[in-house]
Amino acid sequence: MMPILLFFAAHWYLSLFTQTFFLHRYAAHHMFTMSPAWEKFFYVLTYLFQGSSFLSPKAYGIMHRLHHAYADTERDPHSPKYSANLADMMWKTKNIYNDILSDRLPLEAKFKKGVPDWKPIEWLGDRWLSRLAWGVGYSLFYIYFATAWWQFLLLPIHYLMGPVHGAIINWFAHKWGYINFKVNDTAKNLLPVDFLMFGEAYHNNHHKLGGRANFGVKWWEFDPAYPIILLLNAVGVIKLKRNNDLNYM
Repeated sequence: MMPILLFFAAHWYLSLFTQTFFLHRYAAHHMFTMSPAWEKFFYVLTYLFQGSSFLSPKAYGIMHRLHHAYADTERDPHSPKYSANLADMMWKTKNIYNDILSDRLPLEAKFKKGVPDWKPIEWLGDRWLSRLAWGVGYSLFYIYFATAWWQFLLLPIHYLMGPVHGAIINWFAHKWGYINFKVNDTAKNLLPVDFLMFGEAYHNNHHKLGGRANFGVKWWEFDPAYPIILLLNAVGVIKLKRNNDLNYM
């Protein structure tokens, strides 16, 4: 049982880190800069950590910008207000994501400006053969190490890890939680202490302070990704932009 739980936790948090650090805070918001070499490094890391559910930094960055621009309107790629249920919202998000990825969605230049786009990994990560190979790898690990039938119920989460993380925030954090700031949408802070979503659960904070690298605001709102960002900034891997106030509140 222990190898299964450790494997699940590792995949959950490693996938989540690349999503919040590279796809969200870097690709979508440019909260910090990095060299082309480091950008390629994190591209590869995202592919390795997300595996079968690899999300294109290009498409994710554009789609997330659309979410901020049109939050809780008909043009929002993922709003609970315009979806019958969670599955409906995920399906709609998938279709818009694929339209962006395939350049079928007409977009203003501002939504595409500066998003990373490394073709080899974009191509590899979106191939069904690649996704299937990762899924087979996860399954073989479970076949070898699982000690009870119920552990296999975790496998679908492995297969869809990236979309699952997005759906948790885009659905639940627009329905339940608390707010620190009044914003023009339904974004809420899902958790008072975000130990599950690497800071992403502070959704209301983020919708108010969209360029701020530290998603926590109150003294108890610890953002686990932020110390890693500070460390990477200190050693020169990234460079935080000046508008990131380290002591907002």
